[in-house]
Amino acid sequence: MAKKNADDGRQIVANNKKARHDYNIYDTYEAGLALMGTEVKSLRMGRASLVDAFCQFDNRGELWLEHAHIPEYLQGSWTNHSARRRRKLLLHRTELDKIAGKTREAGYTIIPLSLYFVHGKRVKVEIAVARGKREYDKRQTLREKQDNREAQRAMRYRNMRG
Repeated sequence: MAKKNADDGRQIVANNKKARHDYNIYDTYEAGLALMGTEVKSLRMGRASLVDAFCQFDNRGELWLEHAHIPEYLQGSWTNHSARRRRKLLLHRTELDKIAGKTREAGYTIIPLSLYFVHGKRVKVEIAVARGKREYDKRQTLREKQDNREAQRAMRYRNMRG
């Protein structure tokens, strides 16, 4: 089943954990997702993956979610969907223009960060305009996290003793 976040009414179905590790995130947007009925039922069962997913504009200026894996609904019949089909993202035109302008610059891409239900009704995707990290940037981020963890541990130990 989907995980529940009590603070904002979100039920998270899938997270793209590697996205924050592999990319520097600049802007985030919440987009609706045009789905078939069997896809929604499969998502309600908490089954989805955003591992290889990305977003791309078509020649008409519409934004599409590509390679997101929503498995076929087990009780579905001939109306079942294809697991890796293209899914249209629903955003306002001003947001689409802003994202398109940013991605025209070299190195920027659009990636999905998470897939969730809002108040148990609508399926939303959090997308981000991001730029890929270099290998040394990833090592630097890991080193900073480790240093912060060690500092917190030292402060906690000091507070316990004294």
